[in-house]
Amino acid sequence: MPSQQPDRHAPEWQVWTALLIVYVVWGSTYLAISVVVDTMPPLLTAGTRHLVAGTILFGLLIARRGASALRLSRREWLGAGFVGLALLLGGNGLVVLGERDVPSGLTALIIAIVPLFVVMLRRTFGERVPLGTFVGVATGFAGVAVLIVPHGINGDVSMLGMLMLLGAALSWAIGSYFSKRVTLPHDPISSTGAQMLVGGSGLLVVGVLSGELGLARVDQFSTASVVALLYLIVFGSVLAYTAYTWLLQHASVSRVATYAYVNPVVAIFLGALLLNEKIDLPIVIGAVMIVVSVGLVIRTEARRAPSDTPTGAAEASPAASEAILADEGETVGASERAAEAGEVQA
Repeated sequence: MPSQQPDRHAPEWQVWTALLIVYVVWGSTYLAISVVVDTMPPLLTAGTRHLVAGTILFGLLIARRGASALRLSRREWLGAGFVGLALLLGGNGLVVLGERDVPSGLTALIIAIVPLFVVMLRRTFGERVPLGTFVGVATGFAGVAVLIVPHGINGDVSMLGMLMLLGAALSWAIGSYFSKRVTLPHDPISSTGAQMLVGGSGLLVVGVLSGELGLARVDQFSTASVVALLYLIVFGSVLAYTAYTWLLQHASVSRVATYAYVNPVVAIFLGALLLNEKIDLPIVIGAVMIVVSVGLVIRTEARRAPSDTPTGAAEASPAASEAILADEGETVGASERAAEAGEVQA
């Protein structure tokens, strides 16, 4: 994907508006997912979310550039499909399953370690990793232990649910790592749309095979769950992705990457305020350790590659993903270095 220098001429108020959208919307997706899975089947709703969002993105692309913009090669579909399955089926799918039993704020903190897993993958495949990055990774995983062990031992949070979230973070990291090593569509919206369509289809298939279709009771869906699903589609996957893509073209990677620190804090605050989720000492300590570790990794990697500039978008790669970290889960693109030093969106 060709590099593009950010346009520094955008008014500061526009940059901050886009940043606030990404901060608040992607920070709130974990809360919305928690509300959705309260009365709706997790995998089927996640699949529906990404299929609809992907269709909307492709529709916008057709409106702007015509049907020819959707002509992707076989290699591009295969690449986008692999990344989409890793980010959405593996990443977002395990998030929605885990959030049935794990508070949204704690979920956001566990998912925040995606860039730490990416560093481990880089080292596994023979890349050199600076000492500062290793320190950040060690601090981050220590923070995860502070989060998981006390709650798991006390039994107040499902250990299986927290392990699912660790699996989600690893799957997101795999999708992020290989997103720069497979052939993807050059246009970030095309890439994101293809990933959403394939990943969303995978979620629906697994949801049906796991029996969710037979257990779904439409008459039992709460109004709050339906509204939260619509919010995830329109705001989490379309609006925030558009804002993120715009930011990557008008602001530096280091500035855009600040959402990696802000999103978990927003998620914890909203979970406590709206869902009465408990904020105890292990969560506070673990949160500080994880946010500091992610910051250290991002700053260290930025010093390694100061010339890197963003060329894509994250949440979109869904679900954030190829993201500077993504969102939940939910989750597309960033600069090639930023993609490995950023976070995902649920």
